[in-house]
Amino acid sequence: MTATPKAIALIQAAAAAASDKLATDIVAFDVSDQLVITDAFLVATAANDRQVKSVVDEIEDRLRDLGEKPIRREGVRDGRWALLDYADIVVHVQHAEERAFYALERLWRDCPEIDVRDAVGPVAPQ
Repeated sequence: MTATPKAIALIQAAAAAASDKLATDIVAFDVSDQLVITDAFLVATAANDRQVKSVVDEIEDRLRDLGEKPIRREGVRDGRWALLDYADIVVHVQHAEERAFYALERLWRDCPEIDVRDAVGPVAPQ
């Protein structure tokens, strides 16, 4: 089983939105073989609490334009680790410290990565 075309399109849109708000380390995983509750995860890093909120707002706006609303959103107020659940996809926007500590990529490393390079665009040198 692989992520649906709808899930891939939502991941691409969410990745582009996160990139537009300067999120970094944007990666996506096809978790459809491992989980029955969703097809894909997007993980993005924000430098601070304010940027976490900005990235979340942009993702919600972009996906709303596609007719999608999150069925659940958590952690947005705290600005450390925000989770947006769209059923087909789940978006994690994490403060850099939380991203390093929880290392979600390590948990999902056996899942195929979804290429978001076209959505994110060229990465600026750090």
